[in-house]
Amino acid sequence: MDKQKTEQQWREMLSAEQFEVCRNKGTEPPFTGKYTDCKKVGVYICACCGKSLFDSDTKFNSGSGWPSFWNIIDANNIKQISDNSLGMKRVEVICKSCGAHLGHVFEDGPQPTGLRYCINSVSLELQEK
Repeated sequence: MDKQKTEQQWREMLSAEQFEVCRNKGTEPPFTGKYTDCKKVGVYICACCGKSLFDSDTKFNSGSGWPSFWNIIDANNIKQISDNSLGMKRVEVICKSCGAHLGHVFEDGPQPTGLRYCINSVSLELQEK
């Protein structure tokens, strides 16, 4: 399992920005990510381990500055954790396979789920269909 990689192995594998976001729970600046306005069809996978996370069919323009999805591919592929950092009450979204920080989920998304998975582009890779 990828969680077992050392910090040095992650540093060698990821870009500096990916390491900061995925391993240190950072956030890329809004409206800067390569997938924020991406309209390509495919599956978004974890940039750290390749686990399937989001389908482009569930992507929508939330206006938040980060790629947003109203659903996940498989609940077994992500973990949700209460996050009370920065004086806010949020729910962090993590890749269940490798522990990578992906972003947060909010309850202000479109139907049918009403959810908005607000995800950092650097934590994703798009496998185009």
